[in-house]
Amino acid sequence: MTRLTDTQLVVLSAACQRDGFRVLPLPETLKGGAARKVADALIAKGLIAEVPVGAGDPVWRQGDDGGSTTLVATDAALTVLGIEPDSGADTAVRAEVGKTGVKGRKTKAATSGPRAGTKQAQLIAMLEKPEGATVSEIAETLGWQAHTVRGAISGGVKKRLGLDVASQQVEGRGRVYRIGASN
Repeated sequence: MTRLTDTQLVVLSAACQRDGFRVLPLPETLKGGAARKVADALIAKGLIAEVPVGAGDPVWRQGDDGGSTTLVATDAALTVLGIEPDSGADTAVRAEVGKTGVKGRKTKAATSGPRAGTKQAQLIAMLEKPEGATVSEIAETLGWQAHTVRGAISGGVKKRLGLDVASQQVEGRGRVYRIGASN
């Protein structure tokens, strides 16, 4: 079973929601050596790979040959997150990357389903659902107090992880929070 840290889960989850499954930009709080450590661990697990930079792609590093690379999530990352890969160009790119990596080195494939989530991962999963979640729904599911839920959303998810959380008043439910949804 592939074990991931909360930070690794957040990085992969965000990448799988972006066009081209680009890993960059990383959360603002993940810089320098910590960013390199997270990326190296995900590369070693075959969940992300370095690929040549395309037009408009953010640069991860400059290669020895002068070419720039960026990072993309592989199909193994989708599998670990429990996401069914779609057919199309992005899947073809990820599949090819998953087979050989950038420098011809083999990458490991995920061998099992998603890891039983931490509370933060469960919170993010609830917020990523199209219907979102209310503070009371999250508190009941996670066994937290309402103030802890609000603090985790504003401090942990929005500020520390840099995810876009929107809220909207929904009749019959109250205030509903979602990641990546507009008001």
